[in-house]
Amino acid sequence: MSTEQNGAPVEAAPKPSSAPKEIPKEAPQEAASAQNEKANKEKPAGTEAKANTAESKPADATGDKKLTGAELKAKAKAEKAARRAQQKTSKEVAKGEAAVSSSPAQLGPSASEVKAKGKGKDGASAAAGTASRPGLLKAPPSAIVTEQKIQIPECFSHLSMARRIPMTQADKDVHPSVLMLGQQMATFTIDESTTRLKATMLAFRKVIESYNTPPGNVLARHFTPHVLNIQIEYLTACRPMCFSMGNAIRWLKLQVSKIDMDASEDEAKKDLCQAIDIFIAERITVADEYITEQGAKHIQDGDVVLAYGRNTLVEKTILYAHSTGTKFSVMIVDDPYERLGQQLAKTLAGEGIKVSYSGDFGGLRSHIRQATKVFFAPEAMFSNGSMYSRAGTCDVAMVAQELGKRAIALCETINITERVATDSLTYNEIDPERSSAAAFRLMFDATPDKYLSLLVTELGSVQARSAPDLLRKLEEFN
Repeated sequence: MSTEQNGAPVEAAPKPSSAPKEIPKEAPQEAASAQNEKANKEKPAGTEAKANTAESKPADATGDKKLTGAELKAKAKAEKAARRAQQKTSKEVAKGEAAVSSSPAQLGPSASEVKAKGKGKDGASAAAGTASRPGLLKAPPSAIVTEQKIQIPECFSHLSMARRIPMTQADKDVHPSVLMLGQQMATFTIDESTTRLKATMLAFRKVIESYNTPPGNVLARHFTPHVLNIQIEYLTACRPMCFSMGNAIRWLKLQVSKIDMDASEDEAKKDLCQAIDIFIAERITVADEYITEQGAKHIQDGDVVLAYGRNTLVEKTILYAHSTGTKFSVMIVDDPYERLGQQLAKTLAGEGIKVSYSGDFGGLRSHIRQATKVFFAPEAMFSNGSMYSRAGTCDVAMVAQELGKRAIALCETINITERVATDSLTYNEIDPERSSAAAFRLMFDATPDKYLSLLVTELGSVQARSAPDLLRKLEEFN
């Protein structure tokens, strides 16, 4: 309602409202954000994260800008990843300090490791601070011990090598007899294929004797995957299995699978142990005796027998021929890397056999020219007739064939494999004792069948290329 005053209309003054006047909320926030931006420009880069944190707190307090569930999840994930990265970096730095500061003779944890474990996050941050000063990680050359590793070219990466595995690193289920056997194989204390085979079967026999079937299981289904395979893996890790061991293990697994499900545990274990004893007697003991007798028949009076290195089967054959009254002499050409032929020469000379010895291949051609027969005892025979034997055997066989001398191989059928090898790189082992970062030596070579005159086995004497026929005979007998 308006009234006139001094002839001019005057508007009535508005009545004061009881409600307080609302103050806009955006102004303080905009002012605060402007101040934060100005402070961020003036502050160094290292304090930017703190400014952002301070800015986010009033926004969260007012509830104006809330993060969605997906954003909160992503933020938490990023923070977690950052913490993990920081912990990983701290651990790596701590390990680097321990490796440099500790000497090889120390068996316990180093002082830096104990300090890092005791302080937790504080120790990790201290290690990270040490990483920013690389000069502290350097040590005198005498404190750093470098272990020379064998560099194997990629083209030879498929070849295996014996390793000396500490007993403490073996599986807890490995039998003690298998542990000992693995160490002997890794150090080449047990070297020849037949000797390794016999020792392996005797060790498995002890494993069977000490085996107890868990409740709710049967021996035929539990023994192979849970017990036998563990022993095999350990032996293979110590040194690659020879072909005769592979054949014997397949045979043993077949015998386990044939056990009657209703048979008692004692009866099943007894049958397996008897089967192993028969296997050793037929495939190794009796086979060696027959091969020895047949091989000795090829030695006549006045012969000069040449042997390369030392092998038990060749040694038995020569001794058996001498025991029958045959007059002959022996010439031994030794491996220049392994002087195993010296022991053979001493043994034969002790039995009254005339022996001449050559320590390397320097006079190989002249020695073979004087010989009448050359005897070998291979590690294995491939189905294509190639002979897998000690490195250097192929050289001797080639010269013997060139000079028209008979090369006779003595081999048990358990050493015959269905596999094929045309060169020495298909199957072989790397000699760990004679290898370095610059070069390495192969332990075996493959001799083609054309350089062999005869193959003597317990099933008869055949040409080397007829090895698959012997395998078929074995399948018929089994």
